[in-house]
Amino acid sequence: LEKTLASLRDAIARINRTSRKRFRETFEEVAKRFSENFPRLFRGGKANLAITDNEDVLESGIDIMAQPPGKRLQSVNLLSGGEKTMTAIALLVSVFQVRPSPFFLLDEVDAALDEANVRRLINLVREFTDRCQFIIITHAKATMEMADILYGVTMEEAGVSKRVAVRLSDYPEAQMAAG
Repeated sequence: LEKTLASLRDAIARINRTSRKRFRETFEEVAKRFSENFPRLFRGGKANLAITDNEDVLESGIDIMAQPPGKRLQSVNLLSGGEKTMTAIALLVSVFQVRPSPFFLLDEVDAALDEANVRRLINLVREFTDRCQFIIITHAKATMEMADILYGVTMEEAGVSKRVAVRLSDYPEAQMAAG
């Protein structure tokens, strides 16, 4: 029983060492990408990520500091709704760049954004469409215009929902409007 406990403790220690090493490596790469992506989305400013407890990274929190252009460096909690959204997008994209996925799901991410920021989001999405399929749930016209396919629900009769799918490549005028 004592040998088993000692063996188990050794295994846990090895797993923790490996996890700490991998977490630090991944965190450093995500933090680097975040500090690059943030000013791209905001057209200036700076941002960084910091581990709150360097002694035990597996139990640590992460501070997100952001400084949009013309503002002072502050916690992400003090930003406006649109600024928080753009900061979150910069962070999500940074994680995606380090650990890619074939799908990227965004649900109403553009709801708090003004038109200029929606355009920046669209440009960012376009950069990744060769590597990833985006599924974006939105009501924003500009976001819909950049899509290849739209799926929606309509209610032609009261109480009767109908699913709709439109491939925009079948409509040249939609492609021209999307730019």
